[in-house]
Amino acid sequence: MTDPYASAGVDTEAGDRAVELMKVAVSRTHGPGVLGGVGGFAGLFDLSAAGSYAKPLLATSTDGVGTKIALAQAVDKHDTIGQDLVGMVVDDIVVVGAKPLFMTDYIACGRVVPERIADIVRGIAEACAATGTALVGGETAEHPGVMQPDDYDIAGAAVGIVEADAVLGAERVRAGDHVVAMASSGLHSNGFSLVRHILAQRGIALTDRVDELGGVAAEVLLEPTRLYTLPLLGMLEQGLGIRSISHVTGGGIAANLARVLPQGMAVEIDRRGWQVPAVFDALAQLGGFPLTQAEGTWNLGLGMLVVVDEADAAAVVAASEHAGIAAMTVGRVDAAGPASPDAVGWVQGAKGVDGGAVRLTGTYR
Repeated sequence: MTDPYASAGVDTEAGDRAVELMKVAVSRTHGPGVLGGVGGFAGLFDLSAAGSYAKPLLATSTDGVGTKIALAQAVDKHDTIGQDLVGMVVDDIVVVGAKPLFMTDYIACGRVVPERIADIVRGIAEACAATGTALVGGETAEHPGVMQPDDYDIAGAAVGIVEADAVLGAERVRAGDHVVAMASSGLHSNGFSLVRHILAQRGIALTDRVDELGGVAAEVLLEPTRLYTLPLLGMLEQGLGIRSISHVTGGGIAANLARVLPQGMAVEIDRRGWQVPAVFDALAQLGGFPLTQAEGTWNLGLGMLVVVDEADAAAVVAASEHAGIAAMTVGRVDAAGPASPDAVGWVQGAKGVDGGAVRLTGTYR
């Protein structure tokens, strides 16, 4: 007898097979704080396993990976997009000084292909393990008739913990602090609508080899988001004088840094302070615009910005490079901001935050 749900396009057996394929990878992220196994209605986490806190605060973040999904679908490669998700979610937790505890994910798809779903979740689980985060649950939802059979989208949410008097933020920033940049691995997961627009305008398919990019477009651009959580937590555990941290995601360098500066303080970042990765130059040239016009969209090679006491700036650079991430000092906090909110080139606050002011100066090398 035909299952009426299957005739409607939902294959529950495929969903069960996907869970079986991902169970081992998910279980590897479970430490002593995780109660129960895979498949429960809700994930349980024992907060006492997080350690002793005088006044613990929970930090939470949620995000997706945007239209980078289209690249994974174009070349049928799904084992790295999960790392992008963890980078977008968990690395937003650490910017307030919090240690991530656990994460959940959500996958919506037109049709459950067990091996594809398992690849996605395996990537999430491996990145969770690399950030010290337990993957305690998730959901795969089949949406036949609403999404195309091979379409899917992913999202996630994470929770972390931090001592109340250790929360990082703009209120800690002082004049004279330095801004240390930690290099990105590429575009991470922002600005891919612009990327796809550029390629489409040039008549380039995602599956085409593009000499300027040095390979098949989608394969090159799927370079996964770098993970910064453990290196940053290590710096905090060393007691380095970190005041605030900015995750350079949508909005680019200036807007994201402005969010973690107090009003009345400003930073000028010299564009000559780092080498912009070749992928950004190639995309800008294909798009026919200078890199400066992409500053509000792409990270241009800087993934995290750490505002730190001048005395500890060199130690932050050294710690980042010890973790395999190039780093450099790119600016200094000045107590005198721009004379006018409309001053040319300055970005003041962003995303509802009345923060400080940032502008980029000089020319890229």
